[in-house]
Amino acid sequence: MKHRLIEAAQEAFAIAASLVQHHPKQLTIALTALLLGGAGATFAVASLAPDETDLPVRTIVENITPLPFLAQDDGVSAQAMRLYRSDITRTSDTAESLLKRLGLYDPQAAAFFRADSVVQQTLMGRAGRNVTVEASAGNTLLKLSARWSPEDDGMFKRLTVEKSGAGFVAKIETLPMTVSSRLAGGTINSSLFAATDEARIPDAIAVQLAEIFSGDIDFHRALRKGDRFSVTYETLEGDGEPLRAGRVLNTEFVNAGKSYQAMWFQDPVAGAGGTVSTASHTLSKGGYYTLAGESLRRAFLASPMEFSRVTSGFKMRFHPILQTWRAHLGVDYAAPTGTAVRSVGDGVVEFAGVQNGFGNMVMVKHGNNNATIYAHLSRINVRGGQSINQGQNIGAVGQTGWATGPHLHFEFRVNGAHRDPLTIARQSESVPVAATARPAFNQAAEQVLTQFAAAAQMLPGSAQ
Repeated sequence: MKHRLIEAAQEAFAIAASLVQHHPKQLTIALTALLLGGAGATFAVASLAPDETDLPVRTIVENITPLPFLAQDDGVSAQAMRLYRSDITRTSDTAESLLKRLGLYDPQAAAFFRADSVVQQTLMGRAGRNVTVEASAGNTLLKLSARWSPEDDGMFKRLTVEKSGAGFVAKIETLPMTVSSRLAGGTINSSLFAATDEARIPDAIAVQLAEIFSGDIDFHRALRKGDRFSVTYETLEGDGEPLRAGRVLNTEFVNAGKSYQAMWFQDPVAGAGGTVSTASHTLSKGGYYTLAGESLRRAFLASPMEFSRVTSGFKMRFHPILQTWRAHLGVDYAAPTGTAVRSVGDGVVEFAGVQNGFGNMVMVKHGNNNATIYAHLSRINVRGGQSINQGQNIGAVGQTGWATGPHLHFEFRVNGAHRDPLTIARQSESVPVAATARPAFNQAAEQVLTQFAAAAQMLPGSAQ
């Protein structure tokens, strides 16, 4: 069989050779046509393939083992669900009422709160402390954290109550606060505090605003509807929670169309020796200046109280007790009994005691034959001959002497003659930035101007 195939192949090869020898031209044309028509030839060959529907079909069945999803789900379910809630403590809080307000029912935790001296001294009955709890799915306490800042020293306290195998354990720590800055602003529609409340600015910052511009703006009588302000201030935080407001860093107040600007500045040379630092907040003496470098601290404050309402000015008035028209030689400030009263300037206490219709009274002697009088006090916190500083507490508002209600009667005398106290602060001189600190001040002032420009775009005259 093999020999026959070989003989057939040899015979075919001989025929092909003869064809090439006798008909070379015709064979070349045939091969060219075959190459050019290769696609068609290929299509023709491909068309001869069997139809897919005619191919045999076979079904294969195999057993498959599922992945362990159920085991994973059981592991997730085994993890305890934890809930987090926060609130602010109140003076009326008891162990049960505080836990209930936090959505917890845990008699064991309540009993621990009542018995533990640390919790009783630092949490119960203390208002304004941030409390965060971590609770189980059954609304029982797992962990409680409370934070507060008792003093302006850059530190905060953190109370932790945590559940352990043996019950609850309480501990208290003292940690440094971190400081961040915030920009806010508003428009005056009725009062400064109404505008700052609308803008969610802390009252402590509103008081600072009034203090900073007290020598230029009479916040008792000169505010106008439409006046606007912007302020950048510090927020002091513990564990990321805002705990208290810091100082105003810079501010602009537009009163009756006139702009007043101020920035906090500390002489880097003068402050180097007496600076108390924490990890994130520097507590040091400085002052507020205009952006031109003039100090806003004057020899006398505009008011003997941080913020109050003038009820009777320096003018003729109908005396409420004597029932006659008489010259009112001072200014009356309405305020609740116990409101702190401060000295408007440095000086020496010349008199501290009771004096006729003035009731409890303090007289402070200042330089250049100036004197101030603070009357109707409920208590006196200084003594005769004592040296005091501007802003120092000297007593509290009361209703002693000839007074129909709690208020402070305040007088300013120059060489024994009565002067309008509300004009004294504006007439007192200010001190410019020291020459050695001027380069650092100018650089800081440029940054503040940039912030004011940004605030004007972000806060276009309305509370944010």
